[in-house]
Amino acid sequence: MRFSIASVDSLIIYFGDTINEETSLKVKKAYKSLKALNLVGLIEIIPSYSSIFISFDIFKYDYESLKNLLENSINLNIKENLEEKIIYIDVYYGLEVGMDLEKISLEKKLSIEEIIQIHSFKIYDIYAIGFLPAFAYLASVDERIATPRLNTPRNQIPKGSVAIADTQTAVYPQNSPGGWNIIGKTAFELFDKKLENLSIFEVGNRVKFNPISKEEFLSQGGIL
Repeated sequence: MRFSIASVDSLIIYFGDTINEETSLKVKKAYKSLKALNLVGLIEIIPSYSSIFISFDIFKYDYESLKNLLENSINLNIKENLEEKIIYIDVYYGLEVGMDLEKISLEKKLSIEEIIQIHSFKIYDIYAIGFLPAFAYLASVDERIATPRLNTPRNQIPKGSVAIADTQTAVYPQNSPGGWNIIGKTAFELFDKKLENLSIFEVGNRVKFNPISKEEFLSQGGIL
C-alpha cells in the first residue's frame, strides 16, 4: 500500500501502478476491510481500479494520524471467498437501440449474434463507480469485441444504454453525453433511493447480462 495526500481532508491509497486482476483484488479486500472497520470520521471511501480515495473529518484526523491508523488496520488477508453478489441485467441487443452494433460487427468481422453471445457470456467485475451516480465500470470485455471510444462523443446517450469502451462495459444510468459504443439497452433501474449511495452497484459486486427479445424488453417498460 502506498499513501498520498489528496487534499487537506483526503488521501489516496494506491495498491499498484497497473490495472490488473491482482491489483483489483487488493482494492476489493482493502475496501471490504475498511467498511468492516466502520471508523468514525471517515466521510467517503471511494474505490477505483487501483486505488481508494478517502475523505475524512479534519477535526478527528490529520493525514499522518489517519495514515498510521489505516496502515495498521487494513487487512489484505481478509477472506475473499465470501459470497459475491451477482446482479443480473436483461438487455435487448437490437439495432434500434444498439446504434454501434453494425459498426463493431464490420470492424471485428463478427456477426451481431456473435457479438451478443460474447458480450453476454462473461460475468463482469465492478471495478469503480462514476462518472455519473450508478455508472459502474465493468471489466474485462473479451478482446474480440473490445472497441475504442468514439472519436466524437454523442450529445445524448439514452438512459439504459449498454456500452463498450476498450475493455470496459457499462450501463448509462440516465440520459447523458457519452463516447462509448452502444450495443443494447435495458429497462433495468440502476437507482435505488433506499440505498445510501443511491445505486444498486457496489465495488465487489459482479454483473451478468442476459439477452432478451424486443417483446420482453417492451413488456419490462423499455423504450426504443
